[in-house]
Amino acid sequence: MSHQIRVRSASVDDVEGIYTLLKPFAEQNIILDRDRDNIFQHLQEFLVAEYDGDLAGVVCAHIYGKNMAEVRSLVVNPDFQKHGIGRLLVEGCEQWLAGLGVAKVFALTYVTGFFSKMGYRIVSKESLPHKVWTVCVHCARFADCDEVAVEKVLSDAPIEPMVLIPIIEVENR
Repeated sequence: MSHQIRVRSASVDDVEGIYTLLKPFAEQNIILDRDRDNIFQHLQEFLVAEYDGDLAGVVCAHIYGKNMAEVRSLVVNPDFQKHGIGRLLVEGCEQWLAGLGVAKVFALTYVTGFFSKMGYRIVSKESLPHKVWTVCVHCARFADCDEVAVEKVLSDAPIEPMVLIPIIEVENR
């Protein structure tokens, strides 16, 4: 039997599903907790995966600056794991970020094997931007963080961002 997996940008109609998907992982301290308001505020950073039309996974890509972004809140519903959904979500983030001109992406993770298969390498947490830690202080494990930092270079050279909409020049009169 053939199944359809679709990765797309999240919409406001996905917020409740994203919240429901993230909640059990946050309760286990695997990811940071996000309430519905936080999801709405960062909705433009989320991609979702559908498996035969059902919400199967989610990921968030947060940009810290021209050269650095984070893949976070990567979750796949246990009922849909082992179908390549996590890989498709991360690849979707990488394509989107590269299109915006971001040169490097990182993640803090417990599953280094997954990321190493996707071309990420382990780096020291101290090499990450200090801005990262403004989010980490909300984690129950902040004082004894056991996550591993991984990163992937999307481009060695500055990337020109994709043009998504035409630029309109208006002459001042």
